[in-house]
Amino acid sequence: MSAFAAHAISTARLDLLPLLVEHAEEMATVLSDPALHTFIGGTPDTPEALRSRYQRMTAGSPDPAVTWLNWVIRLRDEACLTGTVQATITSSSHGPVAEIAWVVGTAWQGRGIATEAARGLVEWLSRQRVQTVIAHIHPEHQASAAVATAAGLTPTDEWHEGEIRWSRSIGR
Repeated sequence: MSAFAAHAISTARLDLLPLLVEHAEEMATVLSDPALHTFIGGTPDTPEALRSRYQRMTAGSPDPAVTWLNWVIRLRDEACLTGTVQATITSSSHGPVAEIAWVVGTAWQGRGIATEAARGLVEWLSRQRVQTVIAHIHPEHQASAAVATAAGLTPTDEWHEGEIRWSRSIGR
């Protein structure tokens, strides 16, 4: 059993809420713009497909050495979901490593939501036993690079599946 579990995280404007299957319907609308898949590939999921994916995600990783933590981003003042953040935690010789990712629906982009959510996630991870935070970002995805920079990650010389690895040491 993992020592890590997703807990609600609050920032100035946002609540990062642990993912539930019940979020699928609203999130299918939030994530429905095909433009969100420009850099990551694929197409938007239907509510049914997203519900199925969320069932798998909330069940947890089949690998006991890997922990999946997933949150939806709720914009408190508008009482709506706007995107997701996630952390996949694995072990390394230097301690736990969290690979993070984020996505914010097109209608909410340009308002600092992804930056605030990613910062909130990294701050939360820093209070856990995580030693390193990484993200993989397409070299042409300037918005994600800006979010990673704001969360304290810096690009490395390493590539993974056509994306640049960004990293931040946060261990004590």
